[in-house]
Amino acid sequence: MSKSKDAAFGDLLSGLEGQPEVAKAAEPDRRRKRKSPAAGAGSILLVDPAACRIWAGHNRRPDLLDEASCADLIAGIRAQGRQEFPAIVRQVRDGGGIAYEVICGARRHFAVAWLRANGHPEMQFLIELRDLGDEEAFRLADIENRDRQDISDYERSQSYADALERYYGGRQSVMARRLEIGESWLSRHLAMARLPEEIVAAYGSIHDLAEGHARQLMPLLSDPAGREKVLAAARDLAADKAGGIARTGSQVRDALKAAAHPPKAEPPARTVYGADAATGITAFPRGQRLVLEFPAGISRTDFDAAIEAFARDRFGGK
Repeated sequence: MSKSKDAAFGDLLSGLEGQPEVAKAAEPDRRRKRKSPAAGAGSILLVDPAACRIWAGHNRRPDLLDEASCADLIAGIRAQGRQEFPAIVRQVRDGGGIAYEVICGARRHFAVAWLRANGHPEMQFLIELRDLGDEEAFRLADIENRDRQDISDYERSQSYADALERYYGGRQSVMARRLEIGESWLSRHLAMARLPEEIVAAYGSIHDLAEGHARQLMPLLSDPAGREKVLAAARDLAADKAGGIARTGSQVRDALKAAAHPPKAEPPARTVYGADAATGITAFPRGQRLVLEFPAGISRTDFDAAIEAFARDRFGGK
């Protein structure tokens, strides 16, 4: 990438007309927390999280946010008695009781809402109001969350695939330039978004599905015969998961790869009659036939002893 995350984040915020410096967002003026009817872009407010919704274009899946995934943040806010850094929001124009959309800060929103419902009704959601279009909102959310480990590669890939068509006309080069990321890096994530649903469902969690796994599995899906084998194995793995069998992400990847390239069959078993293969007869199956091999220089004594042993083993008797 051509710029650090912090530099890109600063460039984006400072480039939005009428926006305050990044430092002002990080160190909000506590005197401006009270909501005002004239609150505009750059205002720092304390609001009820129920007045906010997560923006539909957010690169986190809200259904994956729960007490466990936000435990560290919940503990930190509870210990501090407040949320330290404001979420970035924009005003909602369609009403319906919702005043703001959360562009950056979905985990903070969940944590404050959870605390309010679990013994801390006084807790309020700290927000910074921004005037953002959809493409600006996407870039801002991407910059904030690009390096976060708690967003899965698959969530990020889905977000990129949606944004590619929605904001950049399907042009990867334009999108890469706007996000200031490498086009090859972007291409790998966009390819991941095209994984069949059966593959995704085979993993215990989408957090177990790494971009590197997708890079290894995608070529196996290009061959129709191999694709069906991989998808069949994925369906079996998903059924196992539903039945309570847990596998790591690496185990799922390896099982899917093995389905496309099953191990070669073991060579037919060989049986030696006589003292050893050099002086006896070796028998092994070949199709519907049984082949007997013996060295060209075998003696009559060794041959008779070996063939007698073979006949006893094959037909019984003395």
